[in-house]
Order: sequence, then structure tokens, then C-alpha cells
Amino acid sequence: MGYINPLLKLPAGKALQALPAADRQRIEAVMRDLRNQANEEADKAWARRKGPMAAYWRAVATYARHVAHVLSCGTKGAV
Repeated sequence: MGYINPLLKLPAGKALQALPAADRQRIEAVMRDLRNQANEEADKAWARRKGPMAAYWRAVATYARHVAHVLSCGTKGAV
């Protein structure tokens, strides 16, 4: 990623990184699916002119991406 992930600064973000690799991989896969699905929902909401719901789903997608990235880094990316 081209920025500093804000979750890396939180104790919960560090706890995610401390999980066993197999657990991190499973949760990361779910977070990436969540991101994709939330982006699809955002696109649908935008097409229906439901701006607040589109913004909500974009935020869900962003947080899912942040979590997935924290998990993909493991302990090597800890701040």
C-alpha cells in the first residue's frame, strides 16, 4: 500500500498481526471478499442515487481493506 495503515498503530491491529499465520490468512480472505462485496453494494446504491448508503458501503470496503492489509503483513509490518 502507498500509505501508512492507521490500524497498525492500534493495539487491536497489532493483536491481529500476532495471530497464527493460518488464522490470518482465513480472516484476510474474508476481509477481501467483504471489500469486494461492499464495493458492489456501493456501486448499486450510487446508481440508485442513494448517496448515504453508497458512502456507508465505501467506508465498509475501506475498513475491510485496511484489516486485510494488517493481516497480510503479519508481525513483520508492525509499527
